[in-house]
Amino acid sequence: MLALHKKKRDFVGTISMWIVRIMFFSLVLALLLLLGKIITQGIGTISFEFIFDDPKNNMTEGGIWPAIFGTISVTFIMILLAVPLGVCSAIYLNEYAKDTFFNRIIRTSINNLAGIPSIVFGLFGLGFFILFIGRGMDEVLETGLLFGQPALIWASATLAVLVLPIVIVSTLEALNSVPKSHRDASYGLGATKWQTIKNVVLPQARPGILTGTILAVSRGAGETAPILFLGAAFFLPNLPVTDLCIGDYCIPMINPAKQFMYLAYHIFILATQSSNPTKTLPIQYGSTLVLIVLTFLLNITAIIFRYRFRKSLGRL
Repeated sequence: MLALHKKKRDFVGTISMWIVRIMFFSLVLALLLLLGKIITQGIGTISFEFIFDDPKNNMTEGGIWPAIFGTISVTFIMILLAVPLGVCSAIYLNEYAKDTFFNRIIRTSINNLAGIPSIVFGLFGLGFFILFIGRGMDEVLETGLLFGQPALIWASATLAVLVLPIVIVSTLEALNSVPKSHRDASYGLGATKWQTIKNVVLPQARPGILTGTILAVSRGAGETAPILFLGAAFFLPNLPVTDLCIGDYCIPMINPAKQFMYLAYHIFILATQSSNPTKTLPIQYGSTLVLIVLTFLLNITAIIFRYRFRKSLGRL
């Protein structure tokens, strides 16, 4: 009887294992087919001119450099806003905040924010950043309509709010992974709480924090819905840059008050609202391939930093 029961369990386990394997390889196959389609259709469009030229003739000719530059600029400012705020919030929740009912509500709300549709964040950015903060700044500073209009800074801030739960949750997990004995040893040597966090906890949690940054870059760079109302333009050959002049020297820098082109939005418009979608199909595939490669490069940069931090901690 026991032998029969054991055979039945082994049979069920074998079937379950094969079901999981089939599902896994099916997903991998679908991913490879999708990437293969994009690469084969888009590789012929990729050229030096396509990457670095300005768009021409209503985006049916020329290149996509303004869209690449806009995507990098928005993602860069998004990370500058989201990572410090997310890490500091996670440090407070994990190291300083007491386990009260109010703090448990905050933790639950952070987890729930990750499931909100991205279009809701776009409407929030329009109402809060542009109409409330931007228009308020214009009234106080008497600048006309400088801040109270769609611009690169408001799109970056909205995407920062979008990816903030990812950064906070991943940082919380990284902080929790640091053994309590390391904290106790630091306290035993006379270190203060902040010295312990800065010199003991954060160096060990840094790889996990960079993992959250990687996920944030992947999420933010591919979003389209949040930036629909926040400054993304379909055809805008001019880069969102300005010159910062100090004496006789002028340094080009990103102008956060300007509108911008964005790769994800650019692909969306080409595919849905182009006057001749068939004619722009090669550009769609080429732009999609560039977006995938760009996201991969941004991610691989963070992965290299994470690898170096883990190596320095002797975790490899």
